[in-house]
Amino acid sequence: MSRLSSVHAVSLVGVDEEDGERFVWARSSQGSEFGIDGCIKVSLDTMILHLPRDDDKITDDSSLDKLSFEEEKKKLVLSTLMLMQRTTTNAHNNAFFFFIFFFKLPTQNPNLRERIKSQIRSIKLEWKKGKVNPLVRGIRSRLRPKSMPLNVVNDRDGSSRILLTDPAGSTAEVLLYGGQVVSWRNERREQLLYMSSKAQLKPPKAIRGGLPICFPQFGNFGALERHGFARNRFWSFDNDPAPLPPANQQSTVDLVLKSTEDDLKIWPHSFELRVRISISPGKLTIIPRVRNTDLKAFSFMFSLRNYLYVSDISEVRVEGLETLDYLDNLMRRERFTEQADAITFDGEVDRVYLNTPTKIAIIDHERKRTIELRKEGMPNAVVWNPWDKKAKSIADMGDEDYTTMLCVDSGAIETPIVLKPHEEWRGRQELSIVSSSYCSGQLDPRKVLYGDY
Repeated sequence: MSRLSSVHAVSLVGVDEEDGERFVWARSSQGSEFGIDGCIKVSLDTMILHLPRDDDKITDDSSLDKLSFEEEKKKLVLSTLMLMQRTTTNAHNNAFFFFIFFFKLPTQNPNLRERIKSQIRSIKLEWKKGKVNPLVRGIRSRLRPKSMPLNVVNDRDGSSRILLTDPAGSTAEVLLYGGQVVSWRNERREQLLYMSSKAQLKPPKAIRGGLPICFPQFGNFGALERHGFARNRFWSFDNDPAPLPPANQQSTVDLVLKSTEDDLKIWPHSFELRVRISISPGKLTIIPRVRNTDLKAFSFMFSLRNYLYVSDISEVRVEGLETLDYLDNLMRRERFTEQADAITFDGEVDRVYLNTPTKIAIIDHERKRTIELRKEGMPNAVVWNPWDKKAKSIADMGDEDYTTMLCVDSGAIETPIVLKPHEEWRGRQELSIVSSSYCSGQLDPRKVLYGDY
């Protein structure tokens, strides 16, 4: 294929309207190597690219000579063409790249559509829904700013971990095994996540501690292995992440887990599970997304299990879950209502709280530190500590580890999420360290619920 070599390589040759939707026809100077007679048709409202068939005949429209652009849009077109010149892809890709930009043209030539209406095929670019074709991957790669490569460390045992760093000094470590965060430290190098003293960081066991991803099942709320299989699979780097807000690769990593033949044998649903893990001063953010790539609908549970490192479990309180109903896993999931002003710990606790607020506070009085959990798309919250007797029965947990750990999880557990083919679910969780003054008094549950904090 020939390369585009000048800003005159693509020219507008027609405009059209169909059922209130506006289109523009364009021609490449490379002629028939691009579309038919060098032409494509692009919807300016839905961003659909139409490629005519081989037997289509498209004629120029002289009315386009009258078209004019606003000054800002002229600059946008010029800068786009200049960027096209720097690419090395063929004329087809470059011309398409040109037309992903949204600028309005006047409606003219209503007869043009009749010559092509029954002779076109379209490729839909549904950015927000996550549908991606190879052409879009090329576009995203050009739009994505160049940045320093990820800091990946290959350990002696063959495993790989990603080291995330923030300019303020906070760090995180993420394993490809399980797609799991295993360390998060603040700018003072204080560890904020608990990791079992007996944790196994390689297959086939799941890792006890950090931040495991539970999918497509939580706990034993189903027929699959406990907490699902995502936490003991090897993940991959996601080279085609969705157009989320720009991120610094030194402090962000995108990972993906796609269903395999072995997964389909135990859970017969094709899926793609993606996570973006980011750190910033005092914050750890995870954005999970699940996409149904199957031909039929399926349902699933999801949870981010937060193993928090605390000074002394007896000096910790959880606020924001007051008066809420919960399922008590120690009482065969019998339903109760929380009566305490705050959750404190003097024995084993294993509860799934229902219809929880978007913000929950974990207050560590001894460290004068509060971790605030904010979440979206995950209406449940799980609170778990095994206490002494249960801790001794867990093979990959130290006998006294229960005194310095607490799980407060985000999840969609009670009511599984249902996705139709090609649909995508997205959640978000943010763990942040708030000022010590925040620890001095209780959270008002009403303010937590209604967002006044």
